[in-house]
Amino acid sequence: QLQASGGGLVQTGGSLRLTCAASERTFSSYAMGWFRQSPGRERETVAAINRRGGSAYYADSVKGRFTISRDNAKNTVYLEMNSLKPEDTAVYYCAAQFVYPYMNLFRNPNEYTYWGQGTLVTVSS
Repeated sequence: QLQASGGGLVQTGGSLRLTCAASERTFSSYAMGWFRQSPGRERETVAAINRRGGSAYYADSVKGRFTISRDNAKNTVYLEMNSLKPEDTAVYYCAAQFVYPYMNLFRNPNEYTYWGQGTLVTVSS
């Protein structure tokens, strides 16, 4: 089970940190990803990280502004979002995919099996 939190209303240029807490005790066996979806648009990949946290992927639209990280001891993955723009407004979802013993990360939302409920991020102009 994945529980995403940390969304809210922020002004352009502001920052938020999203948190995704997993109940799975073998959290370190899962690659993780953050995705977002706004009304009328398909779900898009924001960032992904491998199970050890040693490799990450970012969408071009967030590269240099967002940082994905994880703390396997706390069964948690984070998305630090800086320099937020109105176009970042969306519901943000975290997702997990079992990958042990491999170190893959996955860029496509269709590659993930487990999904959190989403947290809304609204960036005002």
